[in-house]
Amino acid sequence: MGQGQQEKVATSLAGAVSEEISASLAPVDAELERRYPGDPGTRQPVHTVYVPGDAFAADTIRSWGDRALASLDEHAPDAASFAAVLGLADDLAEPVYARVRAKLEREPVEDLRVDFEDGYGPRPDAEEDESAARAARLIAEAYEKGTAAPYMGIRMKCMEAPVRDRGIRTLDIFLTGLMEAGGLPGGLPGGLVLTLPKVTYPEQVTAMVRLLEEFEKARGIEPGRIGFEIQIETSQSILATDGTATVARMIQAAEGRATGLHYGTFDYSACLGVSAAYQASDHPAADHAKAVMQVAAAGTGVRVSDGSTNVLPVGPTAKVHDAWRLHYGLTRRALARAYYQGWDMHPGHIPTRYAAVFAFYREGFEQAAARLARYANRAGGDVMDEPATAKALSGYLLRGLDCGALDIAEVARLTGLTRADLEGFASPRRGDLTASAK
Repeated sequence: MGQGQQEKVATSLAGAVSEEISASLAPVDAELERRYPGDPGTRQPVHTVYVPGDAFAADTIRSWGDRALASLDEHAPDAASFAAVLGLADDLAEPVYARVRAKLEREPVEDLRVDFEDGYGPRPDAEEDESAARAARLIAEAYEKGTAAPYMGIRMKCMEAPVRDRGIRTLDIFLTGLMEAGGLPGGLPGGLVLTLPKVTYPEQVTAMVRLLEEFEKARGIEPGRIGFEIQIETSQSILATDGTATVARMIQAAEGRATGLHYGTFDYSACLGVSAAYQASDHPAADHAKAVMQVAAAGTGVRVSDGSTNVLPVGPTAKVHDAWRLHYGLTRRALARAYYQGWDMHPGHIPTRYAAVFAFYREGFEQAAARLARYANRAGGDVMDEPATAKALSGYLLRGLDCGALDIAEVARLTGLTRADLEGFASPRRGDLTASAK
């Protein structure tokens, strides 16, 4: 057949066959859209900082940044010394160190949770009432003044019987305080995040949904406006008595309100009987739990967060360096496993959190940019990428931009793409992911 000659096309199936199949699968299509809406496309913080309710103050965020900078000044005053501690490559030493310092000065905390659970403990009701009201006032003021972290909120007490009423009251006081503070669009900050800890049964998630529904009705808030994170800290939250993955049922029980699954390193480890010396985020039991969480959350729009380390970078320089290396290594390990968020328990953890995150994105930046540029330009190369890979590449670059590891100018220079282009690749239509790249 000569070039340019039109190919003869023949079919055997009647058009009604396709229509009938589509009709039969319409409920499945709707179920896929409902249960697996995909990533929300919003920024995911690289960490969550927990501060006890009685310790939270107007200057907490700036204080954490200043203390982190002071730790660098004392224990790694320049790029070379910091790189030597962490084993950073020579070409990463200066850019990572400079970006870490700039981040600590500009935005030291990406997500802050005022803690009314384990970090706060049992208190007289009047004292917790006052702490919850103060947290609401200070967070509202921070958003009004532009000094807030991108995400802020509280961790209430859990839905277990001994503390249930106290947790509900604290949440009510906090949300009511935000609403009555005034000055916030819709009465609530856009970065509001709530954390429900020690969730064991899906019914506890359902109870949280009902609670938020009632608050929204009471205050005239758009239904579904308030979401929450589910903290995974018990063995029952991973595997139910019937052998099913409880966490998957919890996501569905949240009725679209679940924003994240947060792994609780020490409660979960203790629940399985792991001795204190071996309770860590890289323990095999932790890896199993987070893998189940990750699979359950995939495609649902619910993000997964790693836990924390309780080894604090305090004391003499040698001890600080040991703690930094541990924290850096755990963070890099989590990033490689696609856990893009974790907990930080001390200001001294923030330098290594950002060092690990920035090194992770800068190490792979040029290769990822080149692959995405080839894909976008259909230029081929030594790797055959598909839409799903383009989604991962663009998501990688967007995460690097969001946290400050990368600049939009350098991304545009190497990819020829705008941020809108990257977002388009990162959130393709569902059908595009099943088709091979042409």
